[in-house]
Amino acid sequence: MQFHERQQDLFELEDHYVLAHCISADARMGKGIAVQFRERFDLQVLQEQAQQEPLEIGKCYPVGRTLNLVTKAKFSNKPTYSSLTKAVESMRDVCKEKEITHLAMPRIGCGLDRLKWEKVRLIIQNTFADMDIEIVVCTV
Repeated sequence: MQFHERQQDLFELEDHYVLAHCISADARMGKGIAVQFRERFDLQVLQEQAQQEPLEIGKCYPVGRTLNLVTKAKFSNKPTYSSLTKAVESMRDVCKEKEITHLAMPRIGCGLDRLKWEKVRLIIQNTFADMDIEIVVCTV
């Protein structure tokens, strides 16, 4: 695994990067960077799915060139390191299955969700350690 942190707009990366972010099981995506993901990548399909039945916490849902990590039940909740770890492990499995080799994300779980980046970074690095993948974390 190659792991890079850059001061760069996530949405200005080349199209071969698959973009990951965190959402809630109700798929509201009404605050933070999730709003941009919803608007840029037409993620209404996740919202419609969540209206039928809540998405599963700890699971990664691929839609187009996005990976949507469900880390909490409701948009107003906060994730735990355990729920984030399960979602990152699910994301790894999706990357293997879909042969994704270029992954980019913001500091997942650390903005509005308030997890500590030092811990989240280690979760990501440990989970993807044995994979042939480039991960870029964008901060602005």
